Amino acid sequence: MATLFRCDLIVRDALIFDGTGAPRRTGDVGVSGDRIIAVGDLGATSADVEIDAAGRAIAPGFIDAHTHDDRALLCGPDCLHCKLSQGVTTVVAGNCGVSLSPLTRDRRPPAPLDLLGDKTWWRYDSFADYAEDVARQGTPVNAIAFVGHTTLRTREMGDGELGRAATDAEAGRMKERLKEALAQGAWGLSTGLWYPPAIASTTEEVIAVAEALAEAGGMYVTHMRDEADGILDAIEETLTIGRAAKVPVVMSHYKCTMPQNWGRSVETLAKLDEAAARQPVWVDVYPYHASSTVLMPARLRDEVRVTVTWSVPHPEMQGRDLDAIAAEWGCTRREAAERLLPAGAIYYQMNEEDVRRIIAHPRAMIGSDGLPHDAFPHPRLWGTFPRVLGHYARELGLISMEEAVRKMTGLTAQVFGLKDRGVIRPGAYADLVLFDPATVSDGATFDDPKRPAPGIEQVWVNGECVYRWGEGPTGARPGRLLKNPRASA
Repeated sequence: MATLFRCDLIVRDALIFDGTGAPRRTGDVGVSGDRIIAVGDLGATSADVEIDAAGRAIAPGFIDAHTHDDRALLCGPDCLHCKLSQGVTTVVAGNCGVSLSPLTRDRRPPAPLDLLGDKTWWRYDSFADYAEDVARQGTPVNAIAFVGHTTLRTREMGDGELGRAATDAEAGRMKERLKEALAQGAWGLSTGLWYPPAIASTTEEVIAVAEALAEAGGMYVTHMRDEADGILDAIEETLTIGRAAKVPVVMSHYKCTMPQNWGRSVETLAKLDEAAARQPVWVDVYPYHASSTVLMPARLRDEVRVTVTWSVPHPEMQGRDLDAIAAEWGCTRREAAERLLPAGAIYYQMNEEDVRRIIAHPRAMIGSDGLPHDAFPHPRLWGTFPRVLGHYARELGLISMEEAVRKMTGLTAQVFGLKDRGVIRPGAYADLVLFDPATVSDGATFDDPKRPAPGIEQVWVNGECVYRWGEGPTGARPGRLLKNPRASA
């Protein structure tokens, strides 16, 4: 029996998934302030709030390894309902070369920067300005934020010059701007080399910018230059950049796209294993066979179904298939896509067997890659984490529930260096999710993508309740923008 003391919160008689992958066990979890202070038999201990879990599960709050939540962090709890209702308590923002800082705009930014919004959102001249605004407004989740290479390019080169590689002088200015952001708390550099305009950059340009990372303890995360026919070359480029910069690498939303590449995850994962013996490298993955990003007419393929998620000139077309729109307008699908721009889309271009193989890989974390400002989003925005638990772990048995939780908590905290997050143990932060392992599932679908997840019952961030099933976000904003541990400001 534990020594008598008092907690702010005790969750009793829970199945504890501690985030390490260890077998589940039954016990109590006690919280005081923003920390877990006791785990085990707390029968002799009382609390201001006591919850009888009655055999339901408690786990560390899920860490979304790949998001585009830079703007969502500034929009209040309702903007992050999609994350809280999944049990997400920490997000990794600023991915794919796209970050809200450091860049100010007086007009709409070029794609894919416009995934985060029009000119009104581009108002942060430095990472410190962005961090200050997040702290001032408050947020219901914790976050770490990367600085985007495309953001840096746009600032230092200007819209009219983005179609070429940076000069040495321009790359040098990007490096200095990145160095400043790292000192102010940014976690590292992200790239989106698959997208115009960053596709015009060379490997040497990225290395020159990334040289700022090692001294600051930063990381390199990337939407690689190719996820289709040239994927092996793209992986090699990514590894080369990581070695040159002397930093850990995360390959974003790891996949094999287009029908001719289905099944190649066997090959790409073997290359990942080989590389991991020489340098620190990880991947994140979302549990769906369709991707989503901006609509790019030049990259349409006849055999790939496309659904429109948003369109500035034609908002009435959100949620509709591109082929149906083209038929209605009496034009080709490419002509229809061009008329819809700027716009976003879902692309059904992956194979389920590849998705499963990557999810099961020991170096794969779970990340939603959700786009919170899409009018008709991919269901991954609302369904990623419960889908892994309910579909892939419970229903398919692809991985154990313990391993599913580890891929969403302890592993992610380890990869990104999040101290005292992602685990249930005394001294860790009280980021917690209470869920029913027998019923948890993804409510969101491709036809109805904005639905909370059944089975996610209650969520706490830094010891405060931020979500209850049936009620939604509580309105609390206890989250923090976590600073790079080596930040000087």
